[in-house]
Amino acid sequence: MNVPDGFNTVTPYFFVRGAEDFVDFLIAALGGDEVGRHLRPDGKIANAQVRIGSSTLMVSEATEANPATYGTYYLYVEDADESMRRALGHGASLEMEVADMPYGDRQGGVRDPFGNVWWISQRLEDGPYF
Repeated sequence: MNVPDGFNTVTPYFFVRGAEDFVDFLIAALGGDEVGRHLRPDGKIANAQVRIGSSTLMVSEATEANPATYGTYYLYVEDADESMRRALGHGASLEMEVADMPYGDRQGGVRDPFGNVWWISQRLEDGPYF
């Protein structure tokens, strides 16, 4: 199997209203880096790729044929408290305060301005998840 560099076997693909603003949120609030962008003839994003850590996310402006979708994502970060502050400062709303979890993560949750939920997690242990 041939998978492009920077992509995983499963790559999240977001269809959102306001794709340009969503890309900006991924960069400013979640520490992403834009690595590619293709535009439609109307100037809207046809496909953008944003890398967060070791994962690439794909983003497209929602259309009638591909309406906006929402999902829930688990994001590992170096510092959960700082990452939560940054996300909240860029328009996310609080779903759950950051706290130490029994499975070895320090975690909190936010909903981004586009309807997606992000579980922002910092691994505290070297062992398995459970």
